[in-house]
Amino acid sequence: MVEKFLEYIQVEKRYSPHTVTSYQKDLSDYTTFVMATEGHSDLSQCNKKVVRNFMVSLSEKQIAKRSINRKLSALRSFYLFLLKLGEIKVSPLESIDSLKFYADKQMPISKDEMQDLKTNLESEMPLLEKLIIETLYQTGMRKAELCGMLLRNVDFAKKEMRVIGKGNKERVVPASEELLADYQQYLKLRVPAEGYEHFFFVNAKGKKLGERFVYSVVNSYLSLVTKKKKRSPHILRHSFATHVMDHGAEISKVKEILGHSSLASTQVYTNANIDQLKKVFFAAHPRGKKEDE
Repeated sequence: MVEKFLEYIQVEKRYSPHTVTSYQKDLSDYTTFVMATEGHSDLSQCNKKVVRNFMVSLSEKQIAKRSINRKLSALRSFYLFLLKLGEIKVSPLESIDSLKFYADKQMPISKDEMQDLKTNLESEMPLLEKLIIETLYQTGMRKAELCGMLLRNVDFAKKEMRVIGKGNKERVVPASEELLADYQQYLKLRVPAEGYEHFFFVNAKGKKLGERFVYSVVNSYLSLVTKKKKRSPHILRHSFATHVMDHGAEISKVKEILGHSSLASTQVYTNANIDQLKKVFFAAHPRGKKEDE
């Protein structure tokens, strides 16, 4: 049933390869646990107690609450699939809530730090590595979206790119003239291997960029300009959103560019710079203005 479920989310639900792989790993971990504790691998026979014991075992291994919740999400989807097929009558996840936790506040890379990177390091960077960082920072793309970026989806005439996001949802993001000029230069040097011609970015072997490589590039260069703990591709997405909203971008437009399904996901960036919000309030709101103005 697990294989049928994975085929279902890949073909019918059109989940990304990354999500399918994650679900496969989570269900494999759960199956291993069930086999070790229950003596069988029939997941349709598991009840709420088995799921709770699985959660306890993960906690005892000091697995992060965020990771445990992700595994629970995979199990919920799997058991909903079994319900849909009529394999079970009640999901063992029905009354099990996700773990509550307070996520660490992510501090964006500052505009000064990004300028320092551009001014002092860009000239020394290989063009591909420079474009990895600039694309993530200028468009707010996710790491996986950058790796899967297609050649046909960059429109130089319209100065925009089509990005294929989670659930194969498509969105359009603007591209600066400077970034597009660098893209044109990169395309003159790009040598894709057979079968990888449709990918915009390719590695030294001409194949699709790996997510580990992208992480390594971003982490290594950000380490040279900041001491912040988070130096990942995602923090560049976070920084993009924070910086454009600092300069007055509407939250609804930022939501569209980031590909968020709900405004609540985007609102986290409004908390990143309370000083900017105060400036807007004091400048624009009748109650925020001074009496003598």
